[in-house]
Amino acid sequence: MTRLFNDPAAFADEALEGFALAHRRWVRPVTGGVVRSTPGAAGQVAVVIGGGSGHYPAFSGLVGPGLAHGAAVGNVFASPSARQIRTVAKNAHTGGGVLLMYGNYAGDVLHFGQAAQQLNAEGVETRCVAVTDDISSASAAEADKRRGIAGDLPVFKAAAAAAEEGRSLDEVVRVARHANARTRSFGIAFGGCTLPGADHPLFTVPEGRMAVGLGIHGEPGIGEQDVPSADETAELLVSSLLAELPEGVDTADGARAAVILNGLGTVKYEELFVVYRRVAALLAEAGIEAVDPEVGELVTSFDMAGVSLTLCWLDDELETLWTAGADTPAYRKGAARAAGGPAVLDTVSETAGAEAVPEATDASRTAARTVVAALTALRDTVNTHAEELGRIDAVAGDGDHGIGMSRGSTAAHRAAVEAAEAGAGAGTVLAAAADAWSDRAGGTSGALWGVLLHAVGTALGDTDGPTARTVADGVGEASAAVRRLGGAEVGDKTMVDVLVPFADTLATATAEGAALADAWDRAATAAEGAAKATADLVPRIGRARPHVERSLGTPDAGAHSLALIVRAVHGVLAGH
Repeated sequence: MTRLFNDPAAFADEALEGFALAHRRWVRPVTGGVVRSTPGAAGQVAVVIGGGSGHYPAFSGLVGPGLAHGAAVGNVFASPSARQIRTVAKNAHTGGGVLLMYGNYAGDVLHFGQAAQQLNAEGVETRCVAVTDDISSASAAEADKRRGIAGDLPVFKAAAAAAEEGRSLDEVVRVARHANARTRSFGIAFGGCTLPGADHPLFTVPEGRMAVGLGIHGEPGIGEQDVPSADETAELLVSSLLAELPEGVDTADGARAAVILNGLGTVKYEELFVVYRRVAALLAEAGIEAVDPEVGELVTSFDMAGVSLTLCWLDDELETLWTAGADTPAYRKGAARAAGGPAVLDTVSETAGAEAVPEATDASRTAARTVVAALTALRDTVNTHAEELGRIDAVAGDGDHGIGMSRGSTAAHRAAVEAAEAGAGAGTVLAAAADAWSDRAGGTSGALWGVLLHAVGTALGDTDGPTARTVADGVGEASAAVRRLGGAEVGDKTMVDVLVPFADTLATATAEGAALADAWDRAATAAEGAAKATADLVPRIGRARPHVERSLGTPDAGAHSLALIVRAVHGVLAGH
């Protein structure tokens, strides 16, 4: 378990601060992550990687010559926000465009995708590549739905080495996609990890058993079996990967592969070496040459007791890129341009919220006070139920929903109070809350709650006092916006299963002439029923999708939190 921490909600920020202070030869801190202490060559493609904290040396430890130009780092097991990613990318960019790379998780896809859109709109040519190497998380026919685990490293490495050669953005993207298509990983675990401040692991495995097909965010394995010997572990890992060869790979022709035996947090190096001796023998027997193999901790999951094996099947191009030099805090290979001391550079920063408060009418400023009261109730409700939300989320996910919602709602409330005290109207107060929530929470819920609050804020505006119909229209647009961004629909076992009936019921009630508090009460009752009903659904998207059996009987954490929140807000509306 994680024993050394202060405030668990501040753990990721403090860890990143300490990392940057300890590795000033390689990196310098910027808002949302780190970039190289000395910039890449002018006109070079900037490879920016990222994801949640809890995976060191991924992602910050892989920044330096020959590898990433920057890393955006989110909260524990939660993606960084679009604003954070954009800030890191701007500080890493030297004129050749930006390639954003990350594991294929919903929150990362949302936030990195949003950042790419914003950077392109600002004139910084930006592309995205998600790593999809985990064979246990989806079938070969649905490879685009697979998670990114330790295969991140060879894919990041190939793209970064291509960028270091001075290739164009199109070429670097092609290399990244090529490396991803030829990379496969498979892992096992003997016990789950424990988040900072938690008193139990996210999942447990019965004595003498192990989880097969694990994720790196504390997700349970796809199945269980008896704990094998070290040699039997090697045989399981190798046989699983050799059962699915990428197109164009034929081991009968003497294939070559980059090999990574990765420890996930508490498996000792000596244990890994015992396993690798058999891995190497099995690969040799299959006619596969291991090229520059790596044995150690490359992509971890806090204190998870587990290992994974990655094979990146090399051709001449990929082998050159895999063996190219790199010099980073946690990964060094061959001869790379050594990192120097911190350079004197201008840092690009982006601050949340508008510098000048837009004009607002007295009616809108009065409504803003109600918005702040609603956000106070929201924050208090989330904090009261944070542990419960984490427990629900851990059944088939990564257990961070309570932490993320607490961070997001607390930041949103603080930003709303500041905006209201500065004289902002209801729309601006909600916009400030939306940006703060997205920035601070990260992850899928951070992105979706940011969009949700923005949509309602746009409908309310800063001019007129809101009516029941105005609020209902805003909630309806929020429902549509969340579905557009997240891609979920009713029945997928997400917050959408609650948001849609809530929005529809609110619209119907206000159209019938009900007062806002009464209409909200009816909608909140519909939301509560819908949240309970998600216990009978199986997840069709998101991190819980590979764990459909575990999820049955437990409501969706995002749906449950939304139902709690709308009921709490009703109390505020009834009082006003």
